[in-house]
Amino acid sequence: MQFSALQLATMLDGKLEGNPDVKVNNIAKIEEAGEGMLSFIANPKYEEFIYTTNASILIVNESLVTERPVKSTLIRVKDAYSAFAQLLEQYKQLVGNKTGIQQPSFVPASVKTGSNVFIGAFAYLGENVVLGNNVKIYPGVYLGDNVVVGDDTVIFPGVKVYENCELGKRVILHANCVLGGDGFGFAPQPDGKYKKVPQIGNVVIHDDVEIGANTTIDRATMGSTIIRQGVKLDNLIQIAHNVDIDTNTVIAAQTGISGSTKIGKNCVIGGQVGLVGHIQLADGTKINAQSGLSKSITEPNTALMGSPAFDYKSSLKSQAIFRNLPDLEKRVKELEDMVKQLLSVREGV
Repeated sequence: MQFSALQLATMLDGKLEGNPDVKVNNIAKIEEAGEGMLSFIANPKYEEFIYTTNASILIVNESLVTERPVKSTLIRVKDAYSAFAQLLEQYKQLVGNKTGIQQPSFVPASVKTGSNVFIGAFAYLGENVVLGNNVKIYPGVYLGDNVVVGDDTVIFPGVKVYENCELGKRVILHANCVLGGDGFGFAPQPDGKYKKVPQIGNVVIHDDVEIGANTTIDRATMGSTIIRQGVKLDNLIQIAHNVDIDTNTVIAAQTGISGSTKIGKNCVIGGQVGLVGHIQLADGTKINAQSGLSKSITEPNTALMGSPAFDYKSSLKSQAIFRNLPDLEKRVKELEDMVKQLLSVREGV
């Protein structure tokens, strides 16, 4: 596919500087782009490449000031990064617009599908599954009975969604994530054994959620485990039963969230964070990577670090003191020796 600078500027509502007829048919990083390629620059540290790149078209911020001539045609927009993401999304939709049902796959007569649906080979759909418009289900996906999938949702290869779970619109499930597996519920018995507690709830994913590869979200014991609108989950995250994650929260890889924890809006949780169960995080909470949290956070926009996690700034101060412990120990010993000498002198007198 080929696009002219004028077409791209029109799509992005940008201001064109240069040849409106120059065309591109590929995308590349600015330092690697050649003729016929489109690139962008949003980070000032890469501005030097504006003058050396061979890209035919560059998307740049409207505030960018060039100090010498640029051979590339420029498209100026308010936010170059967001504009480039918009183009990538449109490109992805064009190249990934598959439709139809590949064989072999298992699709019972009770399944209801909207328009422009794609179901890849070796997919298995249970009874009474409902698929909205433009849903893409890639090969090897399993959807259990009564699963509901909203419009424009994409489910990549190997995903498993257990029975009765619900997915909203524009959800993206990356390869091999699992939704609706049993929560970790076992009742200790007098003889030391553990009796399984049936998990009869489900998982509900709201609109515009993206879930990374190999992430697992357990079904609720009763009710629902809920991932609300706009949440972004990285790869390899474990979310336990009855957890509730509120809108636009982002969580990095290898984080574990224990059962019945409630996370507020617009929280940012780093990689390898551990949260105990039955706590709450206020809106805007930020937790640094490899932290462990064992109590609720009630103050909005709190930043935390460490294990156990506490105030971010206090944690940094503590780390600085910890690094100086050998020197502090030496100074304390010197002071002790001085005190001993003074006491010896006093006793001698």
